[in-house]
Amino acid sequence: MPAHDWLATGPTTWFAALALAPFAGSFLGVLVQRLPHSRPMVFARSHCDACGTVLTLPDLIPLASFLWLRGRCRHCGASISWFHPAIELAALAVAGWAAMANTAHLWLDCLLGWSLLTLAWIDWRCMRLPDLLVLPLLPAGLLFTLITDSDAIADHAAAAALGYVSLRVLAWCYHVVRRREGIGAGDAKLLAAAGAWLGTAWLPLLVFVAALLGITAAACQGLVGRRLKMDMALPFGPWLALAFWLLWLHGDRLINSGGVS
Repeated sequence: MPAHDWLATGPTTWFAALALAPFAGSFLGVLVQRLPHSRPMVFARSHCDACGTVLTLPDLIPLASFLWLRGRCRHCGASISWFHPAIELAALAVAGWAAMANTAHLWLDCLLGWSLLTLAWIDWRCMRLPDLLVLPLLPAGLLFTLITDSDAIADHAAAAALGYVSLRVLAWCYHVVRRREGIGAGDAKLLAAAGAWLGTAWLPLLVFVAALLGITAAACQGLVGRRLKMDMALPFGPWLALAFWLLWLHGDRLINSGGVS
């Protein structure tokens, strides 16, 4: 992932990204809540879930409104869901993480991170990865590769194809053996998108890290008392997204430190 002068970032860009992040998180919250249910996302006004009152600017300032209103609706006093400040803080954490990674393309890192955050959250809640968010990541990754490292475009295109086909074949094998759905098509599309951004060399490590994260998460759920069953459906998208994000930001450092040959 070579750096280019036209992608250069500095303290002013870092500050702008961090300042914008909670507002981005507010929009991501709209996507998470409305996109899986095909509800309007742009022109529909936000309203209180309890009393239905349309919310105005004082109610909608990311993080600040929640703190000022002490977590309650200004109109009816009902509790505001912690989902809203949580996703705004998560978007801020993504921007901060990207800034600390100190790459040459902070805005791109933030946009990618916010997209992956949205996908992970939707998959965790609804067990699906919407095409509207997943599919644009694939051409975006190929376009970025073409602009910054055109010699690698064939490898990245092959990685996208390999990522998709490998998970679809695995899903087919699982269905033949277990007679039920296992890995969803959305996971295969997300792995294809990751391949478009990262290239073939990273695919095995990406899948390994994602699987390790998923197993660790499942084990943690067992430790806190949630009973896990063999036929229980668990989302894989959040762990694919996190592994993708980790390798995108820190993969080059892993190579330079000798972790990958």
